[in-house]
Amino acid sequence: QVQLVESGGGLVRPGGSLRLSCVASGRDFSIYAMGWYRQAPGKQRELVARIFSGGGTYYLDSVKGRFTISRDNAKNTVYLQMDSLEPEDTAVYYCNLVTGPGYEYWGQGTQVSVSS
Repeated sequence: QVQLVESGGGLVRPGGSLRLSCVASGRDFSIYAMGWYRQAPGKQRELVARIFSGGGTYYLDSVKGRFTISRDNAKNTVYLQMDSLEPEDTAVYYCNLVTGPGYEYWGQGTQVSVSS
């Protein structure tokens, strides 16, 4: 079983920054991709950013140029640096790990609130 533990959410003013972290732990798993989804009240969960085992990345159009995803392979950790935050970024952010086709795991979620 794989567990994901997130940290780094909070309340920030528009234009501010936050960094989310997610640590994966467990036995005998490989990482195909790690990433972050978010879900705002009344909206569907959406993929914000993903980093693949080969180093390739994906970003949601609305966060390109503001968010940066990175990883520390030795620590099985993925980070999401969020700059120039906007009220529209307010959501619960979920860490996601894909270990293979049809195999994925989720963190418990961390609240990000952007408000003046």
